[in-house]
Amino acid sequence: MDEEVIPILYAEDAVAAVEWYGRLGFVQQWEHRFEPGFPAFVEVARGRMRLFLSEHKGDARPHTLIYLRVSEVDAIADEFGVKAKDAPWAREIELSDPDGNRLRVGTPTD
Repeated sequence: MDEEVIPILYAEDAVAAVEWYGRLGFVQQWEHRFEPGFPAFVEVARGRMRLFLSEHKGDARPHTLIYLRVSEVDAIADEFGVKAKDAPWAREIELSDPDGNRLRVGTPTD
């Protein structure tokens, strides 16, 4: 097994969050609920990147900032209708998901 870290982000509505992260190329891997109607805990993945999305109150702080390194930030910028900016370390955009979590997405520069 490869060791990894997986950020947990709060999602008020996991279905809506999975749809939004789908626009970033993430695909739902699984969903867990202790009982029907209880809060969802979901894993989404894009290649080797993984995120947990949790409807459970207290699992994650609102407005968390995470950084995603991707091979082509301009395609994601086009999908979300934003313009990428060049920083000394990467070409980047910043997005907010439906729950206010912030994502900085960048393609490293050589």
